[in-house]
Amino acid sequence: MQILPIDLTSLVAVILGISVVLIPVAGLTARYAFKPFVETLGRFFDHRELDENVQILERRMALLEQHIEALDGTVRRLGEVTDFHRALEAGPDTGPSGGRRQPS
Repeated sequence: MQILPIDLTSLVAVILGISVVLIPVAGLTARYAFKPFVETLGRFFDHRELDENVQILERRMALLEQHIEALDGTVRRLGEVTDFHRALEAGPDTGPSGGRRQPS
């Protein structure tokens, strides 16, 4: 068996010639083949971020509701205190009808 010598110049020319055609074809094929996969990954991460944002907003709403309930309780107590002070300022000698009681 005889081993023939390799012509390096022809081998490089053939590899470069094939690469000129195959690299763009491989790139276009990869672009169209991976495009749905990349879009799906993008949507997945967008939805995950959206879910996190929704959870944050739900926590904020719960805290706001608690704060509003606390403020409502405070306003109710202030109203009771105001009514109590009005009753004190009116004096002990006024009856439930608003008229003066006769001293006994």
